[in-house]
Amino acid sequence: MSPLSGVLGEAWGLYRRYASHFLVISFVIYLVVAIVTALLSLTGAWVGELLGLLFSLFAMFLLQAALVKAVQDVRDGRVDMDLRETVSAALPYVGPVAIAAILASIGIAIGLALIIVPGLVLLTFWSLIEPHIVIGGSGALESFGRSWRTVRGYAWNVFGTFVLVFLILIAGEIVISAILLALPSAWRNFISSVVTGTLVAPFLAIVVTLMYYRLTAAHGETAEAGAPAAGGYGQPGGYGQPGPADPGDYGQHGPG
Repeated sequence: MSPLSGVLGEAWGLYRRYASHFLVISFVIYLVVAIVTALLSLTGAWVGELLGLLFSLFAMFLLQAALVKAVQDVRDGRVDMDLRETVSAALPYVGPVAIAAILASIGIAIGLALIIVPGLVLLTFWSLIEPHIVIGGSGALESFGRSWRTVRGYAWNVFGTFVLVFLILIAGEIVISAILLALPSAWRNFISSVVTGTLVAPFLAIVVTLMYYRLTAAHGETAEAGAPAAGGYGQPGGYGQPGPADPGDYGQHGPG
């Protein structure tokens, strides 16, 4: 059995149980970004546009780090940190997350341009860089190697999970667009951006973070900085049944 079996069901259950907590974090950050960038754009100057872009990027990386922190927080079955505490806990990781995300985006974009497949491979193996930074305490550059090692042996499972998530998100986007179709274009774009981002970002963060915890356990790695190493796949603290002694990369396991 794959360590990622049932991860989407677990993610959905966590999403529903703590929806108000996750959505408040996401909504507040998206709303602040939308308002600030709209006000800066009213200046009509390129400086305002540039500041709006930089603020949006900062907020995006802050949101990613904050949501990973929020998922880490509620895994024990309760919410210990409120919005302010979650954002404060995430702030120290914004820089490393930003550096890693930008470098990963460049690498994946180049890979996608090279017959697509290399980009998908990088997207899969680098998918856990954020939880490795925010939860595992890795540096920006170190997170790439650690994510690669964590995904190794379960790449098809990770890729298959992301394909399913992508299809779910497309369906949700279609529904939201249909609901807002009657609104004027400017309002439709504004509301769609805030609503879609608010609903989608937490679910993605939950899926990625749960995959991180499951796969680090499967490899017997330490999930949280300063914590003892997790049990291996099928060992105490691990998931599922005993896995192969030396799992390979793509082609070893099917989608979970």
